[in-house]
Amino acid sequence: MEARAATVPAAAMDTVAGTPTAAGTVTRAVVPAGAAVGAAEGPEGAPGGAAVAAADLADRGAMVDRGAMVGRGGSMVAREGAMVARDLTGAVEEGIMGRDGYNNGGYGGGNGGYNGYNGGPQGGYEGYEGYGGSGGYFDLNQMQLQSQDYSNVAEFKKDFYADTVVAEGLGEDDVRQYLEGREIHVQGENLPPPITSFAGAVWPAHVNQAVQNAGFNDPTPIQAMGWPLALQGRDIVGIAETGSGKTLAFLLPGIVHILAQPYLGPGEGPIVLVVAPTRELAIQIMEEARKFGTSEDPQECVKAVCVYGGAQRQPQIGTLRQGVEIVIATPGRLLDMINGEYTNMRRVTYLVLDEADRMLDMGFEPQIRQIVSQIRPDRQTLLWSATWPRQVHELAEAFLRNPAKVTIGCQDLKANHSITQNIELLQEIEKYGKLTELLEKEQDGNRRILIFCKTKVGCDELTHNLRSDGWQALSIHGNKRQNEREWVLAEFKEGRNPIMLATDVAARGLDIKDVMVVINFDMPNTAEDYVHRIGRTGRAGALGTAYSLFTRKDGGISKEIVKVMDEAHQDVPPQLRQMAQNSFDMGGRPPFRGGFRSGGGPGRSGANLTPVGTRGGFSGRRGGRGGRSGGY
Repeated sequence: MEARAATVPAAAMDTVAGTPTAAGTVTRAVVPAGAAVGAAEGPEGAPGGAAVAAADLADRGAMVDRGAMVGRGGSMVAREGAMVARDLTGAVEEGIMGRDGYNNGGYGGGNGGYNGYNGGPQGGYEGYEGYGGSGGYFDLNQMQLQSQDYSNVAEFKKDFYADTVVAEGLGEDDVRQYLEGREIHVQGENLPPPITSFAGAVWPAHVNQAVQNAGFNDPTPIQAMGWPLALQGRDIVGIAETGSGKTLAFLLPGIVHILAQPYLGPGEGPIVLVVAPTRELAIQIMEEARKFGTSEDPQECVKAVCVYGGAQRQPQIGTLRQGVEIVIATPGRLLDMINGEYTNMRRVTYLVLDEADRMLDMGFEPQIRQIVSQIRPDRQTLLWSATWPRQVHELAEAFLRNPAKVTIGCQDLKANHSITQNIELLQEIEKYGKLTELLEKEQDGNRRILIFCKTKVGCDELTHNLRSDGWQALSIHGNKRQNEREWVLAEFKEGRNPIMLATDVAARGLDIKDVMVVINFDMPNTAEDYVHRIGRTGRAGALGTAYSLFTRKDGGISKEIVKVMDEAHQDVPPQLRQMAQNSFDMGGRPPFRGGFRSGGGPGRSGANLTPVGTRGGFSGRRGGRGGRSGGY
């Protein structure tokens, strides 16, 4: 289990012809995604010595598939046509890890850095130097897990309604008025009334104390209806937007569920399993689990661990082996842990699938089905989603039994009415100038601004440009190391770097308070993603502002954007409305993205290391197509 795929050995195998090729005479080596190729000498790049030198592969026309790690003396070698992608801790989806191989060499890219992560042409992230070592390609979809027999298992308690819910004396009219006033729509049989206050449920003492410490007043709509259903032991489908409070909607009943079960025995896995699409969301859920699960009474203390790729496995394995009641995990790393027998699902009786729509969008359905196949069928299952497409409906039908469905708000797509939406119609070449103009207008002290980009490369390029122009900006996306992502989030939350750039996947599920402004530098592909993006501001009743830089190539979503703006009573630019009605053409040159095509630039993770220059405003120097001067 330490390595999912070996490095290319001394006699490299031509995977096309199927014949061995001696090292040093490689003419057509094919390296699969996620594999690692070490230095010819071995001691710096790969344990035991790898006989296929990176120079041979790069110089002799080797085909290096996306995700392959090429190491030479421990450093990364990228030549034209070679795709050097995810770091070794994330070879395949959220990190099926190979052997570490963090020895010598470096990442390169500018002195200085963060929290001691020094970068330089010969240096690298201190403590994470070099990308030699064994690779790690492993096809999650081909993983064969051991089948489980739950035909003879002990029953467990999952209905706590009578023990925990305090009758609030609500009549039918009161319930109807409460639900209608909060746009709570419930479907199912024998539905309980909502819990309208935190006093409406008898939570464990340490949970009540944590609620008081957090300063919560009344439950959110999804909590008000989710709690009584979950405490009944019901399967639930919850449809609510990000930031609606759904984490506590499933977490607090989950703690009650745990405390009613027998203690974990040696070698037993968790009682509550939460599966989430991204590392950031998983970490946020874990933080809440620790906040509300920690008790001075050891008999009521609930232990939780977060299991995700992009981080070292050994600490996660160690915690799992100690025994934890709650596991919050991304699909790929969890499958790795199950397959390696570092944990098991035999004690799971409370399953949460969070942001199911996003997990399906990211292609995790096969992994989710594998995970669920390991869990007893009489479990309690709670599925949460921001939308209700056909694929999520089918998943719910497969995994849930007679679920109650709770929908918050109308299922028609709509944005938070407390957000002021601004659409700027312009040409691609004008976007960077408009962005800096907006930053000059909106950036005030520690005022947090979140900028969305469509691609990881574009995110890095824009970060590099902004930092060069004097803006305290940092970026996160799927190719960043987990420790860097966490550091960037901390810098942003604490206001030391108040501008953060992100891709959709990286930002999904993030709950960052006091984001005052969202800027769509690149428009998303769908109006649904547009609503999710701008929903990062205007939370908890606060006002927010969103700007979107709209070009003619974004015309495909203009009609839906106009609908969203009209529903929220926003001012729609006449040009945008005309574009939606008549496929209006803005004219000018075809859109293009400039960037570092010929002039070099930072590495894929190096933009955050770009020294912050002196802010001088936009001077038009990034108007060209290629190289350093070929930005936006």
